[in-house]
Amino acid sequence: MPYVPVAELKDYVGKELGRSEWLTIDQDRINLFAEATGDYQFIHVDPVKAAQTPFGSTIAHGFLSLSLIPKLMEDILVLPQGLKMVVNYGLDSVRFIQPVKVDSRVRLKVELSEVTEKKPGQWLLKATATLEIEGQEKPAYIAEPLSLAFV
Repeated sequence: MPYVPVAELKDYVGKELGRSEWLTIDQDRINLFAEATGDYQFIHVDPVKAAQTPFGSTIAHGFLSLSLIPKLMEDILVLPQGLKMVVNYGLDSVRFIQPVKVDSRVRLKVELSEVTEKKPGQWLLKATATLEIEGQEKPAYIAEPLSLAFV
């Protein structure tokens, strides 16, 4: 993850910071997420039944796709030099646009939207995160994750 002087953080607002590497969403990952959350809806875990739906296959849980933001964003989000820690501060908005079908490859495009000093030494970074699906025009979602950086 790139580090810049605090005074330069605002220079990145409105700019695309980059894209993550591609990640394959396979059935094992979907099943593990189902196990972790208790969400065993057939559209996620039953390939036979899911094949009969308009999607034609199982799909990743929306929250599985969303939970990838911290990992996919870690090498992209610009952070202040002298960082002691950064924590997830939530999301301002999320729109799921289309499902991620099993065995799809996804990557995250990140733009820095806002930088706000909450308190001395605490910087709130708002990003726009778009989960792209390889070969698809529409993304899986557009979200606005918030990260609180402590300097």
